[in-house]
Amino acid sequence: MPELPEVEVVRAGLAPAVTGARVEGVEVLDSRSIARHPGDAAAFEAALVGRTLGAPARRGKFLWVPLLGAPADGPADGPDGGREPGMTDALLAHLGMSGQLLVREVGAPADRHTRIRLLLDQPSLHAAGRGALEVRFADQRIFGGLAVRPLVDGVPDQAGHIALDPVDPAFDASAVARRLRRRRQGVKAALLDQTLVSGIGNIYADEALWRSRLHYATPGERLTQARALALLADVRDVLEQALAEGGTSFDAQYVNVNGQAGYFEHRLNAYGRGGLPCPRCGATMVREPWANRSSTRCPRCQRRPRGVGA
Repeated sequence: MPELPEVEVVRAGLAPAVTGARVEGVEVLDSRSIARHPGDAAAFEAALVGRTLGAPARRGKFLWVPLLGAPADGPADGPDGGREPGMTDALLAHLGMSGQLLVREVGAPADRHTRIRLLLDQPSLHAAGRGALEVRFADQRIFGGLAVRPLVDGVPDQAGHIALDPVDPAFDASAVARRLRRRRQGVKAALLDQTLVSGIGNIYADEALWRSRLHYATPGERLTQARALALLADVRDVLEQALAEGGTSFDAQYVNVNGQAGYFEHRLNAYGRGGLPCPRCGATMVREPWANRSSTRCPRCQRRPRGVGA
């Protein structure tokens, strides 16, 4: 599943293509990919055509593009309708397990599993004799989707419960560390709780715990404030390094807007390394079932804490 670095790479790639562009057309090829939208395919298309796109934004794994102005089929609603002209709603994207947002020239070869197509006019390209672009939402497993949602304090309503992520300038590590230390659950489960800290999934949780020499089942309440802060610093460092490498790609599902894979896979120290030597101590890494997934750790560097069962 795409995690924060993969989603941020997509956001950064979308920005020059969509910011300031006008939506000229929308084609919903599979209505399952607009399940989060409050309406059918026709309503989704009507909510977008004629709108100008703002700069893409992200919180955790959620990505959105603010919408300017009113739809082409009528004026913006007044106060009674819940929408004023301006950035009051957004095109919200959740990539799910396999979602991709791809920027293509009009007429480019079809991409597999394309579910939604947006035809854009980008004024910044007019001087070069171009301007028409396509943004394609492709999703093999159809767990992700697009929706037009209202903005509440600048964040789409469906993402309002999501906490800030460790690379956000407003992230308060001390406050999050204190909340983490009040939890009886294991630290990996806490890191994956998007209401505590966002953007972390199985890959980067395993990597951060390896760096911190912590077993995934270590209760948060057993951490000192210093240890909790050190773990969050390791999480931030892992995410920032993955961002610099363009994210992690294990297969063709994890790509940027140009369809290119990330390279952080080659820097992983824990995730996917079951049966291989620990890069730190040489012990054989173990991959264990965990919460309907798996967790990979070093049995020597990341020992199970006393009194904590399997």
